[in-house]
Amino acid sequence: MSRVTVTIDRMTLHGMNAAERLALINAIRSELTRVLADPATGITAATTRHTPVMRLGPITMESGVAGARRLGIRIARGIGKGVRS
Repeated sequence: MSRVTVTIDRMTLHGMNAAERLALINAIRSELTRVLADPATGITAATTRHTPVMRLGPITMESGVAGARRLGIRIARGIGKGVRS
């Protein structure tokens, strides 16, 4: 079994209240765990690397906690794609 560690040092979030931030963080954490644990991702042979910035492209956010959760899922999937490439 491989071990993957992802560290996000900083995220800039403007216009989000505390509940939305928490929903976003929890969604990123759980979806990223799911994405990276999937054998189909092909990261079993991943090497150590440092990516100072990962640009995911435009991602829109719907309002409210549910919108923050969906945003977190999209961010995590973008990170998963970046790790595979």
